[in-house]
Amino acid sequence: MDVLENYTGHTEPGGAATRRDLAKLSISKISVGEMDNNAYLLVCKTSGEALLVDAAAEPGRIADLIGATDERPDLRHLVTTHRHPDHWQGLGAIAGMFEPRLIAHPLDAPELPAPMDEFVEGGDTVEFGEIQLEVIHLRGHTPGSIALLYRGEDRPHLFTGDSLFPGGPGKTWSPEDNVQLLSDLERRVFDVLPDETWFYPGHGDDSTLGEQRPSFPEWKSRGW
Repeated sequence: MDVLENYTGHTEPGGAATRRDLAKLSISKISVGEMDNNAYLLVCKTSGEALLVDAAAEPGRIADLIGATDERPDLRHLVTTHRHPDHWQGLGAIAGMFEPRLIAHPLDAPELPAPMDEFVEGGDTVEFGEIQLEVIHLRGHTPGSIALLYRGEDRPHLFTGDSLFPGGPGKTWSPEDNVQLLSDLERRVFDVLPDETWFYPGHGDDSTLGEQRPSFPEWKSRGW
């Protein structure tokens, strides 16, 4: 597996992975599947323990990213951000290969293809090695969609699943769900995190909250 070290937040479907190295955490991003889904491998640089965000598709390529040598990261946790099938096509295979602890929100877990080992809700934390991720519940795209926040040494890093993209919130299926998602994004993300927060969506390129913040009034006014 080719891994590019000049991290920009862009990956090509079927192409190389890209890696960002922080002081305590490395973040590797790979695009998998027909819908350009992003899977993120987070590795604690002190312990070698790892967490995967969304085993979306192509488990063989995700396994190649994790590696096969004795020095490979120890995949301890697999978090599924929400219940839509394009985010868990590789879950069963990765679970079988690496036996990580499977984690999701209880409202979305019944539609996942394997039983979860742990349920998390807003305000909970997931820890691996010296890394702590805060769970943010973002209702609207699905009832149990979650984001994961790493406070970081340089800036906050936020893994948003399909709840936030460059250009707006994720798809909703009713005006009420749209209002709910916008409200949660406003109160639980934009009102409490700084502009330099880098976010990693479930599809496509990354962005920062500062780049997106000026557009928030437009997202609210355009409605569902």
